[in-house]
Amino acid sequence: MARIISVANQKGGVGKTTSAINIAAGLAKSGRSALVVDIDPQCNATSGLGVEPAQRHPLLAGKALAESVVETSQPRLCVLPGSQSLADADALSASNRQRASTLRQQLASELSHFHYIFLDCPPSIGQLTRAALGASGEIYIPIQCEYFAMEGLSQIIELARQTKARENHRLEIGGIVLTMYDSSLELANEVASEVRQYFDETVFETLIPRDVSISEAPSHGLSVLDYAPRARGARAYTELVMEVIDRE
Repeated sequence: MARIISVANQKGGVGKTTSAINIAAGLAKSGRSALVVDIDPQCNATSGLGVEPAQRHPLLAGKALAESVVETSQPRLCVLPGSQSLADADALSASNRQRASTLRQQLASELSHFHYIFLDCPPSIGQLTRAALGASGEIYIPIQCEYFAMEGLSQIIELARQTKARENHRLEIGGIVLTMYDSSLELANEVASEVRQYFDETVFETLIPRDVSISEAPSHGLSVLDYAPRARGARAYTELVMEVIDRE
């Protein structure tokens, strides 16, 4: 049975898609099969893995999802491409509870052979993110080590708690990922310390650093683990993946 994990934060630019891609890539390198499901109309997870967006989102195309899964250049790492169609975005957003139930059934019945399924959510707490949380067993929350991090974190955690109480009792906060960390900045250290103080063991130990290689990798359609395997960012994501495996 696949572990279905939403990677979500309503703030953009916090490393959400980057984390979804690189955690999935690291798990694939460990021998586990991983699928990234792109439900963000920006389709960054799709292009970041070197795949073209779909004309029609596979979740709405009316055919078996397995037929739309695309293998990437890395073994055991696949993507279910997103669609930039506004009509598809509206359709996916419609009727949150029904959409969550349908999405959960589709993933569980058609894609259960994957070890991990990551839902890359849009940067919002709108209906798409709510549906993804309703279909997931866990949520990973990447947050940037900057001033407004705690404010955004509290909002997405409250949404997860509401979803768990009302729609999906299986949902757990699987982990908080601290991203774009710069040890030379006092503020970054303060944010990291404060998040750990409030959320304790929920926060992954690994800090994802600011690293140009992480930013460059998606333009080559690769994870940073393949683009620059010796870079600081690649080492950090490798360590993060080891933590994910330890929590299995």
